[in-house]
Amino acid sequence: MSLLSVLVVDVDQTHKQSTKSFGTALILWYHYDLSRHAAEALLLSNGTDGSYLLRNSNEGPGCFALSVRAKDSVKHFHVTRKDNGYVFGFNEFATLHDFVNHFANQPLLGSDTGTLIVLKCPYPWRVEEPSIYESVRVHTAIQTGRTENDLVPNAPSLGTKEGYLVKQGAIVKNWKQRWFTLNRYELKYFKDKVCEEPIRTLDLRACSAVQFDYSQDRVNCFCLVFPERTFYLCTKTGVEADEWIKILQWKLSQIRKGR
Repeated sequence: MSLLSVLVVDVDQTHKQSTKSFGTALILWYHYDLSRHAAEALLLSNGTDGSYLLRNSNEGPGCFALSVRAKDSVKHFHVTRKDNGYVFGFNEFATLHDFVNHFANQPLLGSDTGTLIVLKCPYPWRVEEPSIYESVRVHTAIQTGRTENDLVPNAPSLGTKEGYLVKQGAIVKNWKQRWFTLNRYELKYFKDKVCEEPIRTLDLRACSAVQFDYSQDRVNCFCLVFPERTFYLCTKTGVEADEWIKILQWKLSQIRKGR
């Protein structure tokens, strides 16, 4: 099915009718059936801080997701169709035109983790690409006897997250706030958000478990179990702790599946 260069949102239509216009408001940054995984890859590799796009959500008809790049991670927010209008954050928009105009004013978003994001620039559905191709000079098989059953697609799982966590020290058991970023299989922590070099990078492929922890005299605490050490981390709220645990456990499940 061919897609028009300009896509528009109309949740009353089926997936096959996604290119139908809705009034006069056109959304050039609606990526229709782009998955969460692909949205993260696209924005991290080709977007900039504050880049965003709109896509379908897998939560059903009338549900969309706004994917936003926030430095080295991508955050996702709900957008829903309500009657003839749209709901995003604390705002309701009577028409699609009003919804689009809201983004023209570069709104500021605050997430559950306290991160503030300015929606600076929409990432267009249609992007110019150079028509440059390499010529094949060598083409030979490295192995023989393999079939299509041996051709298994493989790529690291994405899923990104960042935020401040309070971490227990290794030798002196004091607690210090550190800035954490999660990208692919690496969990990095920095002295502060503005620091470029991490204090340490944890390879999650060596982590055996992530779970809530009640052994420390702190609330909203969870731990990551590594062969040489168990890392104890705390968040400000139980919601934040649950979010970190869920995405880290999902990462471990993807690792065990060989993804």
